[in-house]
Amino acid sequence: MQNTAIIIPCYNEETRLPQREFLDYSKQNETIHFLFVNDCSSDATGRIIDELCLQRPRQFRALHLPHNLGKAGAVRAGFIKAFAGEYEAIGFWDADLATPLSEINNFCALLADSHYHMVLGARVRLLSRLVERQTTRHYLGRVFATLASIVLGLTIYDTQCGAKLFANNQDLRQVFSKPFTVNWIFDVEILARYILLTKYQGALPLADIACEYPLGKWLDVPGSKLKVRDFGVAIFEMAKIWGILHGSRSRQYYEELLTV
Repeated sequence: MQNTAIIIPCYNEETRLPQREFLDYSKQNETIHFLFVNDCSSDATGRIIDELCLQRPRQFRALHLPHNLGKAGAVRAGFIKAFAGEYEAIGFWDADLATPLSEINNFCALLADSHYHMVLGARVRLLSRLVERQTTRHYLGRVFATLASIVLGLTIYDTQCGAKLFANNQDLRQVFSKPFTVNWIFDVEILARYILLTKYQGALPLADIACEYPLGKWLDVPGSKLKVRDFGVAIFEMAKIWGILHGSRSRQYYEELLTV
């Protein structure tokens, strides 16, 4: 399996971070490395992360941010840190393991054995797939995915699943070169940046290099920080991304990514 770094953004995850699952998985998958990004938590998250790192120092590392950056900033900080390592693939995973760690193996295999540059987890209720999601959030998610597809100009089922893996290449470094302009839906902004690389420098089209992978299991873990009211914030952020792709400052935004 590829040498892979998985970013785990953590904010007040004291009761939601399954330590034993991380330890057990790491012992069976020594090419997978985890970088826990503590986003200035106010509970015992930092201490728990440090204890994990002491038990598996070769595979577990901690990054403690001095200020709260939100999930988008925490994920980006993890990627910037991971770029200094020799990883063939870099991704991010939700700390509560709503997506089981075992799916990382499937993501890595798909990325290594195909022409894809990214694998995006998709929470699709199919036969033989265990996907449990609150009904309200499921239907709001379908509306959101439709809007994202319109803004991005391609059909995509699930932009917001917290399980994604990318080939570590020049395009990825450009995509993460500057802070995101949105926080809740930075996943969509990631895809928008890839589209700009196609538009302005002739990179391969996103539809050719991105693969949505229907997860075998995804469970809605209680205690999520995402609330229904945040859907309104997400709509506002979607308008920002529309401007990034289709507005008058689109070219300028792209040029700001050319820092690597």
